[in-house]
Amino acid sequence: MKKYALAVLMLLLKTPAMAAATPWQSIQHPVSGAPQSIGSFANGCIIGAQQLPPDAADYQVMRPDQRRYFGHPDLIRFIQRFSASVAAEDNGEVLIGDMGMAAGGRFSSGHASHQTGLDVDIWLQLPARRWTAQQLLHPQPLDLVSADGKHIVARHWSPGVMQMIKLAAEDPEVTRIFVNPAIKQQLCLQAGSDRGWLQKVRPWFGHRAHMHVRLRCPAGSTQCQDQPAPPAGDGCGAELASWFLPAKPSASSPVKRTPPLPPACQALLDNHVL
Repeated sequence: MKKYALAVLMLLLKTPAMAAATPWQSIQHPVSGAPQSIGSFANGCIIGAQQLPPDAADYQVMRPDQRRYFGHPDLIRFIQRFSASVAAEDNGEVLIGDMGMAAGGRFSSGHASHQTGLDVDIWLQLPARRWTAQQLLHPQPLDLVSADGKHIVARHWSPGVMQMIKLAAEDPEVTRIFVNPAIKQQLCLQAGSDRGWLQKVRPWFGHRAHMHVRLRCPAGSTQCQDQPAPPAGDGCGAELASWFLPAKPSASSPVKRTPPLPPACQALLDNHVL
């Protein structure tokens, strides 16, 4: 019985709800100033973030209680024009997941990135009608990938999903879109001769029910660190195939340590966290 109780306790401690808070979560409102994304996507912060308006005709914001709906004004504008484009195609409502916190920074759970106000998760499902407040608080993701991770689930796939991803990839402010390798594979199969946009769509672990859209560093954000451009080509050949090879056994990985914050982000924390 004691062993069972200990196992249950350990399981609870691993759940997101029990994860240790980060100091960034105590900053409830954006830091005033000219909008600036600072640092890298996985180690940074933001000044002058804006809240995505929660009540819009073309999209809905999920899990509003988590307060992960802030971003650089460029990200706010992208979401608004993207959702308007999806609506213009009569594809349904866009569901917005995590963006960033009020001052950016590291989440306690869920992501290592989303720290500079330039990332947003957009679910790959398009409800025909608006979700209720309860559905938005406790959303149920639609898993598009088979249990073995090698294919999409045909009954969950629709032309609208591919159209969503393509619309986002064709936006000039977007530099990368992360999706599950099986979703990238399906896009490669269906893209036809119009393939330039596929370069931005990158396979990554997870991402079975949403796409993670990342914008370029904004003009004026001189301390923002962009990623290198994706490799040339559509990424549908050997690079994608490598994701489906059996994992090779490897030596134990070294413990990853959190890198020091950019000085401007450390100063922001020092000035705004008690």
